[in-house]
Amino acid sequence: MNQAGAVRWLGRALLLALIVLASVQAWYLGCIVYWRWHNPALTAFMRHAQVRLAARHSPGRLDQQWVAYGRISGNLKRAVVAAEDARFLEHDGVDWEAMEKAYQDNRRRGRTTHGGSTISQQVAKNLFLSAQRSYLRKAQELLITWMVEASWNKRRILEVYLNVAEWGDGVFGAQAAARHYFGVDAASLSPEQAARMAAMLPAPRLFDHHRDAPFLAQRTDSILHNLPAAQIP
Repeated sequence: MNQAGAVRWLGRALLLALIVLASVQAWYLGCIVYWRWHNPALTAFMRHAQVRLAARHSPGRLDQQWVAYGRISGNLKRAVVAAEDARFLEHDGVDWEAMEKAYQDNRRRGRTTHGGSTISQQVAKNLFLSAQRSYLRKAQELLITWMVEASWNKRRILEVYLNVAEWGDGVFGAQAAARHYFGVDAASLSPEQAARMAAMLPAPRLFDHHRDAPFLAQRTDSILHNLPAAQIP
């Protein structure tokens, strides 16, 4: 192949790559617009959980039941915002200050322990992506986050997050988690119960099997202290 032919081949390959990339983004946007009015039935994180459970020769069935925003305790809404994204109502999907702080914390520790992700970013990741950490995945997460923020209001974003968040080994959403840990509905969670559930979010499968972990108790107390100040939609 001569030089001109190689340039033409490269140009066609780049054009095809751009078309595929645009098609993927259009698919993401189409799903997000549809989910403005319809509830997602199965997320990427749920599919990963099914594969993980099947590999352990478990039934692979997930524990998840959708509940409307008004049927979720205000205590849990405030606890999750206090724990995960204190500036949830202020930012446009990305909290650059939190990301910078997380970056500095990770540099100081020499490993990645904090992501600085907002609730909107976690919705994007849960719906479409995986827990794998990479710059490419982070870039895609940001693109999806902006689509979510442009298509949904904050109330819808928080509603979806509370219904799709992983809260245990095969446990997804506030209703299933409230029943799993406390035997009550999501609407009836007390401040202490809500704070404990919010404290579990960074590592729900770990805390599902280690419910007496000292960190969990300390984190619960910290969230309880900040709960009254949390602003929710």
